[in-house]
Amino acid sequence: MGQPLGRRALLLGTGGLLMGVAGCSGSPSAPASASASRSGSPAPSSSLPATTPWRPDRDDIDPAVKLRAVQVVEAIGAWAPGQGGAAAAKKRVAALGAAPSLVDQAGPLLPGAPEAALQVIDAQYGGILADSASVLVVCRQWTPGHAGGTTVDVRLSRAQPRWDVTALHPARPGAAAASLPDAARRVLAESQILLPPAAEADIRSGKVHPSVLRALLRLAGTYRMYVSVVRSGHPLNVFGTSRPSDHPRGRAFDVWQIDGHRVVDPATSRRLVESFMRDAAAAGSYNVGGPVRLSGGAPGQFFTDNTHHDHVHAGFTT
Repeated sequence: MGQPLGRRALLLGTGGLLMGVAGCSGSPSAPASASASRSGSPAPSSSLPATTPWRPDRDDIDPAVKLRAVQVVEAIGAWAPGQGGAAAAKKRVAALGAAPSLVDQAGPLLPGAPEAALQVIDAQYGGILADSASVLVVCRQWTPGHAGGTTVDVRLSRAQPRWDVTALHPARPGAAAASLPDAARRVLAESQILLPPAAEADIRSGKVHPSVLRALLRLAGTYRMYVSVVRSGHPLNVFGTSRPSDHPRGRAFDVWQIDGHRVVDPATSRRLVESFMRDAAAAGSYNVGGPVRLSGGAPGQFFTDNTHHDHVHAGFTT
């Protein structure tokens, strides 16, 4: 974030903004200006894209936990001219009834800029238990002359009258590699693979395993997919356990949208989701999770749970 992006990233930034707005609301979206006004978010100047507040799907496992996570990220990552800096961000967070100290953990979400616009693309579970949750807030962010973004692992605990945000863990993809393997370059150039900023930076870092790259390219022959998370911005361990996740090791990816249809949307064809999951397994994934319980495969190859109600996960061995 904070560095100029290439032409493809800027084009995807516009496309991702439109798809995020159309694909993430549980009800028809109001015009951007009206939505921003109702939310209390500052309207960006004409030099920055218009954005809309993200809304969870009403049929999600727990819409309230996602909404709470997103509201904090939106409050920190967008501001009108003259409202930049940590002190102003803490006032915005406090107005939500959240802890102002969360701003100290914002990292790349709070660049030094005179104004910023932020669009949440998707909010996905990193894990959800009875009293705690991880919500991965995937977003694009614009400041004057720059387009970027990040993914924030937002941690929450159940409380009344609403969930409490307890910690923020922004993605840290690492620097871009001096050279990339052919598969990585092909993934970055593939129009069937939509990548949010942190996931794209993961690919550019050269730290994503070849098995992941090959699977993405194979699936792109059949599907247009919007990736949510690859390596960074994901919990280090499988949420609620001490087992290391495949994501931080560059051996997994998650997809929140297939052929323009949100995985979380009950109107999305279960046949489409099931087909994608089986094709991910055929592409080499040993561990495919999603909202559909599948039969067949190797023991333990397919699974479903509340965490994977909103996306398809594909993990790979070395």
